[in-house]
Amino acid sequence: MSHTMVTPSPVLSLSNDLLTERDRFGWYVDRVREGIAPFTLTSPHARDFPARLMSADLGTAQLATFSFPPLGAVRTSRHIRRDDPETYHLALIRRGLVLVHQRRHEAVVQAGGMVLFDSSHPLDAEFQDARGTPMVTMLRLPRAALALPQDQADRLLSRPLSPRGATGSLLRQLLYSTLGRLAGQDQAESYRLGTIAVDLVAAFLAGHLDAAGALPAETRRRELMAQIGGFIEANLGDPGLCPAVIAARHHVSVRTLHELFRTEPEAVMATVRRHRLERCRADLADPVLRARPIAALAARWGFLSPAEFSRVFRRTYGATPSQFRYEVSAMHDPH
Repeated sequence: MSHTMVTPSPVLSLSNDLLTERDRFGWYVDRVREGIAPFTLTSPHARDFPARLMSADLGTAQLATFSFPPLGAVRTSRHIRRDDPETYHLALIRRGLVLVHQRRHEAVVQAGGMVLFDSSHPLDAEFQDARGTPMVTMLRLPRAALALPQDQADRLLSRPLSPRGATGSLLRQLLYSTLGRLAGQDQAESYRLGTIAVDLVAAFLAGHLDAAGALPAETRRRELMAQIGGFIEANLGDPGLCPAVIAARHHVSVRTLHELFRTEPEAVMATVRRHRLERCRADLADPVLRARPIAALAARWGFLSPAEFSRVFRRTYGATPSQFRYEVSAMHDPH
């Protein structure tokens, strides 16, 4: 069995739990300045401000989740003159709500909604605790990286953005799950997710502007590939998942589907098979599922023939499913 050495993609996890109460708010101000841009922050909880942060570098973009007590955030022209990273920030409100004002636009964004702001314009925001202390996931990307004319993107600043449709749903899922998915992944995977995220943001914003035609063809292709990938992931357990089904779901011909995958590392059904095998391998290593028959685990992910599953698994991982399960169990069994 071959093993590939990878460099883990760091997911930075920080909190101010160990600091004194008087130092916690200053710590958070510094994290916001480093991870977003300089702001003047105020809070009724400044004397004791417990906060947490998780972040990851995705190459083109940076992703971070902030959890903090209610606060106000103001970015002025003076802040901008002193330090402007020239970035867009797409915020997914996960708990609480935010009142935000930028470029004569005002919005109230509740949990589940999104809002876009720009580091190059003054901003006034207030984060409130509605049904839980505020929690926000923020995707930061250079303005130059967004494949959408700046004047069009600026029309959406400080407006509530509903994650509607296939693209919005995919983007919301990516913002929710990426930090958890990056554990143990290499840098190439995190940068790949960054490229996908930037393309999804462009397509998501274009959809709110009815300006999809303004996107470059390659951005539209990558958005479609992201939608296809999400559909495959959600339907791995369907033994009928095949190119015809995938193509019909995305309103393209089977020939076009195969053309789309021609520039990918794998063909479409090879991609389906790899994801199925990964799910099966994870189930076989799960001690909670140790008593489940291997054939049942395989069928759960679309392998209806035990013999075929065993053959493909061994060819991929260098051991039969039963050997792999035994080795993993022995490794974790102290006796």
